[in-house]
Parts: sequence; structure tokens; C-alpha cells
Amino acid sequence: MNKFIVGACAGVLSLAASQYATAQPATTAKPAAKKAAAKKRSAKKSAPAKEAAAKPEGVQWKCELGNEMYIAGDMTRDQVITVHWKGRNYQLPRQLTRTGADRYFDQKSGFDLVVIPSKAMLFDRNEGHRLADECQTAEMAAGAPAPTQSGALRAPAGQPLMMQDNAAPAPAPAPAPDAAQPAKQ
Repeated sequence: MNKFIVGACAGVLSLAASQYATAQPATTAKPAAKKAAAKKRSAKKSAPAKEAAAKPEGVQWKCELGNEMYIAGDMTRDQVITVHWKGRNYQLPRQLTRTGADRYFDQKSGFDLVVIPSKAMLFDRNEGHRLADECQTAEMAAGAPAPTQSGALRAPAGQPLMMQDNAAPAPAPAPAPDAAQPAKQ
């Protein structure tokens, strides 16, 4: 048993030493020139990447204190949306709620997005604090409700439920005086 453990340790050490030896860079001038050329190419590629990172996918939501986030996905039907916050994308799956608010929560990142008709709030459940509050799209700032699943079930603002657009309520028919009372004999 002891011989097996000693042999296994010797094998691991020799494997680690061989990987360390192959990882050592050569000290010739040609590889250094190739590295400089590679750096120039990567610098050219990073400029378009920075431009792409400047405008993420999705709808912009402006929040209080100058914060902003981008939400990609259709909140009325998608089960997973992408929230771009502080340079990173987070996949948040929809959660069932009883309050009527739309809630998206990812256990791994701890991000919790709660959307009500007037605003959205982003929480970090792992850290235990609110990241963003009073988040609204440009349409919401103009008075439209949030583009949520619960909002899609509501009637448009200013229009009563169960009424047609151009129809006026019909007056109730007046009861006939003779028909309302039984005939006297």
C-alpha cells in the first residue's frame, strides 16, 4: 500500500514538472516579435468589442441615481430574460408570484428583478441590498404601463373593461306600466 502511494506521488510530481517545463517561454527574439504583432491585432479587435459593449441588446431602463440596465427578451411571454447590468449579462428565469408583479430571480447570481406597472426594481439577494430602483423605459416615463405579462392582461389605460371603443352604454328599457302589475278584476 505504501509503495502504491509513493509511486502515485512520484507520478504526479513528474507530470507537474513536465507541464511546468513546457510552459516556460523561449528566450529568442522571434517569439517576442510574434507576441508584439499579436498584441497589435488584439488591440484592433478590442476597439469594436468596446463599441459593442457600449450598446448592449435589449430595451434601456433608466433608474434613479443615474443607473441604467438593459433588458432583452419579451417580458409578456419569455420564461427567461437577459438583464445587462454594470457590463455583464445575467439570465433571469421567471418566478411565479401571487401579487401580480412580474418577478425574475436567478439563484446563482442572486439577482432579483421585480417589475410592477409603474417601475422595476433590481435586488442583489446574495448581498442583501437594492441595486436599482425607479427603473423605467422611455415609454413608461411617458405614462405607459410596464411591458409585463401582468400588464398585457389589463385593459389599456383610460378604457373601461367590457366596453367597445365607440359604443355608448345602451339605456335600460323602461318597464311597461300594464305589464309590471297583474290585471285587477
